[in-house]
Amino acid sequence: MAKKQRLVVRTIILLLLAAALVYALYANLTKDKTKQVKMNAAAPDFVLTDMKGTKHQLSDYKGKGVVLNFWGTWCKPCEKEMPYMDSQYKDFKAKGVEILAVNVGESNYSVQNFIDQYHLSFPVMIDKKSEVQNAYKVDPLPVTFIIDKTGKVIDQFTGSLSESQINSFMNRIKP
Repeated sequence: MAKKQRLVVRTIILLLLAAALVYALYANLTKDKTKQVKMNAAAPDFVLTDMKGTKHQLSDYKGKGVVLNFWGTWCKPCEKEMPYMDSQYKDFKAKGVEILAVNVGESNYSVQNFIDQYHLSFPVMIDKKSEVQNAYKVDPLPVTFIIDKTGKVIDQFTGSLSESQINSFMNRIKP
């Protein structure tokens, strides 16, 4: 009798695991991809305040190219690309290209320490409520959106950018 009970319990466990696997596959395959930020469509507008207290609204940057980067202080690829971004920002700011760095909800203290450590000169904002991160469907980090002077997203890159990639993106969106 005990042998029969073990068989029943094992069968139930296997059925539950199979059901969970089928559900996970179904959920992944039917995910609504229309909610992703579309290329050559208007970038979702937002307003965030940078670490210096200045408000930045994306739509205020029409007429300029914008590199919109989502990052975290704990993210090693983010840490690698930030000095490259700052170097290119210094070269392209006068040419009408901006960088807006959006931290994904960390503390002011840790973000400010990161800014100070890498001597970042571009605006860094914290998305405390994850509203901007959700609007852009950002996951995983880092993710960079390239927005042209008309406010349209023309490219997106997930992962760490090299300095030459950043330079190439900035040249593409230079007004």
